Amino acid sequence: MEAWDWGRVAASEPLSCEEERLWRSLQRLLVALPRALDEDLLRCTGLSLTQYIVLMHLSEVAGNQLRMTDLAAATALSASRITRVVEDLQADDLVVKRRHATDARGYVAVITEEGRRRLRGAYPAHLVSARRRVMDQLDPAIVGPLAAQVESVADRLCAAPQAAREPEV
Repeated sequence: MEAWDWGRVAASEPLSCEEERLWRSLQRLLVALPRALDEDLLRCTGLSLTQYIVLMHLSEVAGNQLRMTDLAAATALSASRITRVVEDLQADDLVVKRRHATDARGYVAVITEEGRRRLRGAYPAHLVSARRRVMDQLDPAIVGPLAAQVESVADRLCAAPQAAREPEV
């Protein structure tokens, strides 16, 4: 993704009525959905949505561990934010943070047995929340195409260099 060209941005075509409707709905969704999912998980499991996502990613990889930088990328969190989340999880004995086995400069986060247990216990609440808040609201015929479109946008955003994601204003 290229750096922002503010001259080109100023000359951009205005959004159509349907594009504007979609854009505003997405903005509301991007604020409201994480908050609702987080509240559901916290109330039912004591885990935040971010903690759940970190544990989920760690549980799905070989060795149940990831470099901190890879974990940050997988969760779309900043390096400082992933450090704080992992420290909180470590305080609850859900993960262990240790030096990388072959690169002493780096650290890995490893899910513990207690972390796997808590993740398994939280999954039903996460599933109910995801279904009630999103999936049950969608026409099943659009789930596949919508998933492809959202995945494409997310992949481009997550793969973009930091400079392209955070333009100077």
